[in-house]
Amino acid sequence: MWKRDEAVKPTGPVTPAGPAAPAQQTQANVPAQPDSRRQQMMEKDVNIGKSVVIKGELNGSEDLTVEGHVEGKIELRDHVLTIGPNGKIKAQVFAKAVIVLGEVNGNVTASEKVDIRDGGSVDGDIVSPRVAIAEGAHFRGTVDMQRKAGQPQAQAQPRSQQQQPQSQASSVAAQPAAAH
Repeated sequence: MWKRDEAVKPTGPVTPAGPAAPAQQTQANVPAQPDSRRQQMMEKDVNIGKSVVIKGELNGSEDLTVEGHVEGKIELRDHVLTIGPNGKIKAQVFAKAVIVLGEVNGNVTASEKVDIRDGGSVDGDIVSPRVAIAEGAHFRGTVDMQRKAGQPQAQAQPRSQQQQPQSQASSVAAQPAAAH
């Protein structure tokens, strides 16, 4: 004869029954996809499409790719700004790093690096400790490669020392470099 208790008995190894066991099992079997998707979404750039036109100030705390048109001011002080091949910027730009594949008309200030790639164009002044201009890129303006605060100065001689006779200049150059 069939009894209700016999139908419910597990066939595999017996685990202690208690309220904590099902909760742990449920948590262990839940895939981590929602968290990983959220993490991937947070790591992606924000994208301004080709047909978007923005006039005014653009501030953000995420990496940004511009394929459209922006006029005014762009501030992403702790993030990367990428101007895509279709992007056209008429603005003052302030970012951690700026990558130019399109056109920028305006001054660019970056705390880490400005990279003008092949086909990119910048008409304006650049202030950044590192600047890269690829072959095939266009640049018209000035470059100020400021050092970050706290970086030691390079061992460049002041202009008054550079005009000294050759014998004195060679003795200065022969001195060992100071340890940093």
